[in-house]
Amino acid sequence: MPVYQLTDKIVFPPATLAEKDGLLAIGGDLSPERLLLAYSNGIFPWFSEGDPILWWAPSPRLVIFPDEFKTPRRLIRLMRQKKFSVTMDKAFRQVIRACATIDTRQEKGTWITRKMIAAYSLLHDMGYAHSVECWQDEELAGGLYGLSLGGVFFGESMFSRQPNSSKIALVSLLKKLLEWDFDLLDCQMKTAHLVQFGAREIPGPEFQTLLKKSIPLPAHPGKWKRS
Repeated sequence: MPVYQLTDKIVFPPATLAEKDGLLAIGGDLSPERLLLAYSNGIFPWFSEGDPILWWAPSPRLVIFPDEFKTPRRLIRLMRQKKFSVTMDKAFRQVIRACATIDTRQEKGTWITRKMIAAYSLLHDMGYAHSVECWQDEELAGGLYGLSLGGVFFGESMFSRQPNSSKIALVSLLKKLLEWDFDLLDCQMKTAHLVQFGAREIPGPEFQTLLKKSIPLPAHPGKWKRS
């Protein structure tokens, strides 16, 4: 199938037309309107600095249903020790910049470009993008960020400066999503790291069906707090 060239018009081809590797389209911009339309249709940007914007809709899709998530026993024991504290939307820009630099330190490069940081920071200011922070002795130890639309949280990236800190942030997020009756957490593509929390792959068409049901659900706009 062809990879679609986007124009200034804010539209996307159906996610079902993506290539086998998930690539769907190229071009466009990272405006809030385009990003929100993309995510509501199961599409997300992923590209390197200096490259054109690439849009993806992989199938199968890795998701976590909040009522299925599992917390590893070792992590439960660590959380009981209360070495870390967790907040939400307290340091979004710190979190996304940390996610962008963590791979760079390992000489792997990063897909979280300067344009991506600016775009998602704007979505955060608009109440769509959110972060979960894990702190140790008032220092940012780990965290994650993503987008919330209706009953779906679209996870984007996570980082750890201290062992298990991003996992604690993930557990805290999942507990909040369960409390708020979210339908699912979109993890995009399979990793062993996420499978241990109950993540599983579902076919692309099933994911699209879930989106149509969940996106119209009541949203949770504005800054999030962990109670």
